[in-house]
Amino acid sequence: MSIFRKFKNFIEQVNTLEYTLSENKQDYFEVYERNVQLEKEISQRTKELNQANKTLLTLQNIWEMMNSSQPLSIIFENIITGLQCGLDYHTSVIIQKKEADGEVFYQVKAYIENNDIEEIDHLITQPINHYKLRYDDNDEIGKAVAANKISSTKDVKGLLQSIIPQLSDRYFETSQAYARTKSIIILPLYSNNEPFGAILVFSPREEQSESERTFLNLFDYQTELAITIANLFEEVKKQAVTDPLTDLFNRRFFEEALILEMKRALRSKQQFSLISLDLDHLKKINDTYGHGVGDAAIKTVAKVLKNYARAIDTPARLGGEEFSILLPGVDAEGAGVVAERLRVSIAEEKVEAVGTITASIGVATFGEHTENIDELVDLADQAMYRAKINGRNQVQIAKSKDDANWEETAIQAFIEILSKKRIPVPKTVSAKICKELKEKAETDNMAGDLLFSTVDTISSAYNELHPSGVTKSKVYLAVRTAKKLELPKDDVDKLRIAMLLYDIGNSLIPENIFKKKGPLSDDEREQIKTHPIIAARKILKPISIIADILPIVEHHHENWDGSGYPNNLAGDSIPMLSQIILLVDAYSALIQNRPYRAALSQNEAIEIIQKDIGRKWNESLVKTFIYIATEDTPFDENVN
Repeated sequence: MSIFRKFKNFIEQVNTLEYTLSENKQDYFEVYERNVQLEKEISQRTKELNQANKTLLTLQNIWEMMNSSQPLSIIFENIITGLQCGLDYHTSVIIQKKEADGEVFYQVKAYIENNDIEEIDHLITQPINHYKLRYDDNDEIGKAVAANKISSTKDVKGLLQSIIPQLSDRYFETSQAYARTKSIIILPLYSNNEPFGAILVFSPREEQSESERTFLNLFDYQTELAITIANLFEEVKKQAVTDPLTDLFNRRFFEEALILEMKRALRSKQQFSLISLDLDHLKKINDTYGHGVGDAAIKTVAKVLKNYARAIDTPARLGGEEFSILLPGVDAEGAGVVAERLRVSIAEEKVEAVGTITASIGVATFGEHTENIDELVDLADQAMYRAKINGRNQVQIAKSKDDANWEETAIQAFIEILSKKRIPVPKTVSAKICKELKEKAETDNMAGDLLFSTVDTISSAYNELHPSGVTKSKVYLAVRTAKKLELPKDDVDKLRIAMLLYDIGNSLIPENIFKKKGPLSDDEREQIKTHPIIAARKILKPISIIADILPIVEHHHENWDGSGYPNNLAGDSIPMLSQIILLVDAYSALIQNRPYRAALSQNEAIEIIQKDIGRKWNESLVKTFIYIATEDTPFDENVN
């Protein structure tokens, strides 16, 4: 009986529990639903908080830019980068209203680079920031800017075609960017209460939320302040980057612009050209009419450059009568056309007292002639000097190193060595040589002889015992030896240049060593041994046009058995042209007077050279050289 009572009690407890659960079931469901809703609200608030943090950070970055002195171009880039991160927009573009030659248009000042922009670049056949966007007061952008009020449009295709007519219907049918973009938001920009342009924001949403509109209004207002302040900084900084006489950019700004353009060109695989321009006979104008007239001539050239420069070009005065123009997106053919127009326009201008002035102009193109920025400058300068040598008042297009003749390359090398003071030649001597290289060669048409006398003059400046005329005789022997060995013409031309430059490292050796009448000490000999490295690595290395000459110069004291310097090369590992220089130099030294001995006869010199076969030089080279040296053949024009 007790068991049945217990079972009955258990059944009653279960029933009571079921009744209780049934009574509170609704309460449990309500609690559960509240928890789910609360989790959703927490997730939404967290998302909104993260978005608010992003937008606040974006606004803070703009505020920091307003308190900086960054260039306007950098500020533009930072603005669109910040906006891109702020509300997950696909891309954004800053456009500025511009006017040139009576035409009003928009120009892209900053944008986020991506495949979509590259596709548009391809369609319009130029970078978007070089393209003139169509301006219309009555389109969506014009109305937004005129009203100075943020607006948006869902007609993405219509807006883009209004400013870039080349975008065909086919583009919009295949463009992923168009498919992703549901609206374009237009943020008008003003600076000093004047319309500046607009920011075009490509949004994945058709409508903007209230918080988004609030953010964009704040963003737009702070961007305008940043642009206004940056413009003030730009005005102040202009004096630091502008030539005061001509109001063109100065050398410092031009060199920075050149580097930036190179980076852009490499990134976008676009060419750009460099024009190097030199006003002819400025010294004569100054000497004859005074520096005031010379300044007027310089200003006249500057005026022509400004008149022909596009908004994206960089015309600069580098100093004296030297000018340069950077032409983004222009190939060699186009730059040649521009250069010829400049030449003609300069010749048509009249300068009081002087009358007609002229200019010599060189053109080089990045991506066509070279992809090295230093070499580009060298090539443009070489072309300009070639224009001078050929008679001035003309345009010359750069030649590659393979096309340039050895005289042009050597002249340019010596001009750079002397003008940039790479060796301690007296200023008067340096100026005289540079003048002769730039001017006398064009009238006398004797570039070879001029180069030989140039080397003699430089050598005499640090070695008073250097005999006049010896350079020509050494080059003559070297060239005839190379030709007898049937070396290629390219190697013979390299040898000509190397023969002019191989000894230049001695100019940095202490003067007392060259004047010493007794034998040299061990320490003095070690100093002498440094001259090939000094020549190749310190004096000549910065000159890109003679890069292939450096190994020849550096190794011209290597011996056949490996006992030479500076690298102890041996046998065929020594460049053949270096071996020829060593042999010719040794022979020439033997038949010249020295402070410690008289000049040897030809037979005595040859006997000494033959004794060193197998140690200093190889036998076949010596046999060829002796045949050339003992031939009774006078100097001929082939040495040039």
